[in-house]
Amino acid sequence: MKKKDIEYFKKFLNERLEELLSHADNTVSGMTTPKENFPDPTDRASLEADRNFMLRIRDRENKLIKKVKKALDRIENGTFGVCEKCGEDISVKRLKARPVTTLCIDCKTKEEAFEKALGL
Repeated sequence: MKKKDIEYFKKFLNERLEELLSHADNTVSGMTTPKENFPDPTDRASLEADRNFMLRIRDRENKLIKKVKKALDRIENGTFGVCEKCGEDISVKRLKARPVTTLCIDCKTKEEAFEKALGL
């Protein structure tokens, strides 16, 4: 992979990481605000449903944060853009679509077909 591509992905992943971390900070601060008292149980249920939805989103973002950090580690150790299964280069086009990927399109396709066959 070209040096300019590596720099592009490093910058992109660092910016994405900062964005995700700021969302996490906002969620934590939002959860510590005083609880509102709703006389109507429906309003309270709606608030709880919204809160649960937000927590699920933040959980997914937390998993993405871990993947972004691992991708940045791969950039630092020179293995970014190399398929973990076959050792071939992952196309820049695929990396632009999914920069945290660790598999080339062929290996990912085979993995998904295998999972589908097992019913996972």
